[in-house]
Amino acid sequence: MSSRRDRWAQLTGGQAGEEYARRFARLAESGHDVHGEAAFCDALLKPAARILDAGCGTGRIAIRLTELGHCCTGVDVDASMLAVAGREAPTQEWLHGDLAHLDRLGLEPGFDLALAAGNVIPLLAPGTEAAVVRQLAAVLRPGGLLITGMGLDAEHLPLPEPTVTLDEFDHWCTQAGLTLRRRFATWAGDPYCSGGGYAVSVHHLPTA
Repeated sequence: MSSRRDRWAQLTGGQAGEEYARRFARLAESGHDVHGEAAFCDALLKPAARILDAGCGTGRIAIRLTELGHCCTGVDVDASMLAVAGREAPTQEWLHGDLAHLDRLGLEPGFDLALAAGNVIPLLAPGTEAAVVRQLAAVLRPGGLLITGMGLDAEHLPLPEPTVTLDEFDHWCTQAGLTLRRRFATWAGDPYCSGGGYAVSVHHLPTA
């Protein structure tokens, strides 16, 4: 996320890592599938894909994708979340940085997939959303994918009201050279209907 006082930092004070990890551990222990995002991405990728988990949090998705044979780099501005990720998977690459300035992290371009799950886009600092989308598009190879999941109403957000519409998001993607491929209502692949409260979007960077 963005360090310019993003909405996540306003909600948590940048100290949510341990509690966030405990929450998903409880869900897993109760039998919930906590790997839906990773399974969704894996189904769209060739083996050993190169993945950027943008706003990776505690690393839950990136760690699972690595277990599935992919090469994942995680980036987040919340040091408390990255501390958990580094403890759980110390050999993976975890970078502390602002998604609006990915170019400052020295990332080698050519990623097969950039992932922004977990309401990353709605929780960015206001006014940085288009810049973040541009930065994510810039690290993709031609034909690479941007996959996002975001709440579109208060029921699907840790916020009292939505901060991003799909029209706005698609406009930012178009400006960044991305084309919408498909849209779903869940990470399980349920079809999206207009007006739905959650959207999983698959955009791609066209080949020349």
